[in-house]
Amino acid sequence: MTVTELTAESTSHVAEVGGLPVHYHEAGYAPVAVGTGPGDAGPGDADTVVLLHGGGPGASAWSNFGRNMPVIAAAYRTVMMDLPGYGKTAARPLTGHFFTIAAQTLAGLLDHLGIEKVHLIGNSLGGGTALRFALDYPRRAGRLVLMGPGGLTLNVLAPDPTEGVRRLMEFGAPPGPSRAKMEAFLRIMVHDQRLITDQLIDERYALASTPQALAGMIAMGGSFFGEHAEDGMLWRDAHRVKHEVLLIWGREDRVNPLDGALVALKQLRRAQLHVFGGCGHWAQLEKFDQFNELSLRFLSGGGP
Repeated sequence: MTVTELTAESTSHVAEVGGLPVHYHEAGYAPVAVGTGPGDAGPGDADTVVLLHGGGPGASAWSNFGRNMPVIAAAYRTVMMDLPGYGKTAARPLTGHFFTIAAQTLAGLLDHLGIEKVHLIGNSLGGGTALRFALDYPRRAGRLVLMGPGGLTLNVLAPDPTEGVRRLMEFGAPPGPSRAKMEAFLRIMVHDQRLITDQLIDERYALASTPQALAGMIAMGGSFFGEHAEDGMLWRDAHRVKHEVLLIWGREDRVNPLDGALVALKQLRRAQLHVFGGCGHWAQLEKFDQFNELSLRFLSGGGP
């Protein structure tokens, strides 16, 4: 598939949402249909796709989905938001669970952009944010593509915390972050170890080691164990989601293992599951072409 070359710089924008900066990337264009505001939107199509990244150290919208953006933007207006406390988006006061705060931030960004309804593609932490957005703003969400989503699964066979979650928590633990810890974490993310290059390790380590990034990651993790922890148990509310959902899993996912998909598949009323063999937690990179084709077909109303 031939796509227009896009860069992080050419697609970069900053908006003020709730008095704090939100960084996002935008590309592509689709005309907004008349009469598709929140009061009119039904379960049909949207003209915009929002991509929401995972929550590992050094993560950002571009690091997770920069390669995929040109493909998606060839068919849809495409927005990739840095989640609160990640990339160039300021952390929000955690007055609720991270998923709730991130969903509110996304709603504010969409208001700023004049976008009423969106399809959502979310990986891990971004998958949990996408589901929370669909629960809290159901008329503003179209179809959902969720890759190993956080908060939606219960490990039936795998231990808690999983290997990937342990590596994430270890990154900022005393005596502090190190390049070796970053490499150990990144190697958990994928089945194909060739994807973990020295350049990737160095880039992610530089982004993750700033005081702001460490504080944001600690605050995010704390919301899963503090007074708002129950709000992150999205599997309890998943039965309320009426949207079409495509679950995508890597068979070798060591962060949110495949057995957790069984609970999600049972709870979501209109869900289907696609499993990639030879694939870890980053299906959008390890199965790049297949992931893009599968997601675009699903978002357009086609089958898996």
